[in-house]
Amino acid sequence: MTASSSVTARRLAAAALAAGALVGAAALPASAADRSYRENVEISDVQYNSPGWDNGSNRSLNNEWVEITNNSRHRVNLDGWRLTEDRRGVTYTFSDFTLGGYQTVRVHTGIGRDTDRDLFQDRRNYVWDNHRDIATLRDDERRVVDSASWGERGHRWDDDRGRDAWGRDNWGRDDRDNDNRGHDHDHDGRGHDHFRR
Repeated sequence: MTASSSVTARRLAAAALAAGALVGAAALPASAADRSYRENVEISDVQYNSPGWDNGSNRSLNNEWVEITNNSRHRVNLDGWRLTEDRRGVTYTFSDFTLGGYQTVRVHTGIGRDTDRDLFQDRRNYVWDNHRDIATLRDDERRVVDSASWGERGHRWDDDRGRDAWGRDNWGRDDRDNDNRGHDHDHDGRGHDHFRR
């Protein structure tokens, strides 16, 4: 074999390997392709105490929110991901939503029109407790991606009878139109409490 035919053979082999790699990457489903970027998604901020009086208006409800940030340059498909309030199990499920690279989306409690930057849970009652709570983000395989907690440390929220540390009933899982029982919202007008990374 001559030197030129040896070089040609190596070039053909390299081209075949490159083509095979491209076909293999194209064959991956979108969810598998972005799986490695999920570790870059986090809860970056929480406005758990709507500013001003908690009067239950849609404006006040929408001033309660959780921000989700994608810290990678790659888009991440959040379809089927869940944002959960851990004390009562209130859950928002992302539907047909992709978070762009280096983008943030704000998930509001109240009613509104979804955009690339703002999503709405369409609830008529507050979700996040002003004093202590945990927000947990899970992917479509129910794995915890990130969580954020705030409030008093050392409190055991529920005892064996389903009551919290103050003896109030734990009202269990919440629907969009719950009656807000067991939800500790300030009514002192101070408002604007944040969790922020």
